[in-house]
Amino acid sequence: MNMSKEKKIIQKEDIMPIDVYTKQRKELRKSIVEFKKDRRVPLGPYATFYFESFETMLAQVQEMLYIEKGGDEQLKDELSAYNPLVPNGKELTATLMFEIDNPVSRAAFLGKVGGIEEKVYMKVGGDLIKAIPEKDVDRTSAEGKASSVQFIHFKFSDEQIRKFKSNSLSIEIGIDHDEYSHSTKLNEATVKSLSADFN
Repeated sequence: MNMSKEKKIIQKEDIMPIDVYTKQRKELRKSIVEFKKDRRVPLGPYATFYFESFETMLAQVQEMLYIEKGGDEQLKDELSAYNPLVPNGKELTATLMFEIDNPVSRAAFLGKVGGIEEKVYMKVGGDLIKAIPEKDVDRTSAEGKASSVQFIHFKFSDEQIRKFKSNSLSIEIGIDHDEYSHSTKLNEATVKSLSADFN
């Protein structure tokens, strides 16, 4: 699973033919689940960060093509949807999901946390890195209702990358919204996995 160090963009030639993918799908999915384990960070009762990478996005594109069988036309759409979430070597990217099973509770919660995507941060030692929401779509509606899925980027300076990878500092991630304020420390396995996303 470690071919991606230099790869910042998924291209057509990275995609397996459907018949090959179909044969290997079970194994591939098993290894991506294993890989993702250290890249999942729960925060408070409802929020979970899923840190993305070349591998996770490639797996997502392959799976979408496998399910929808839309060929080259679909591939173009999938690449334009998922490539922005492949970290560019100076950032971490994450899908932030608010997971609430009960539809009534979920609607009530999302109705209270408009703009929450602007309130996400990471702390590396003393440095505060504010998340930047993915520009593709508005994630909070005009009525102030948040989407249950947010795509965010944490952009790092070279010095912050050095600190992140140094293994000597406490790194935390948090949300600082009036209706949802939580923070948590990243464990060692997560820091190690995420460090590989930097150049």
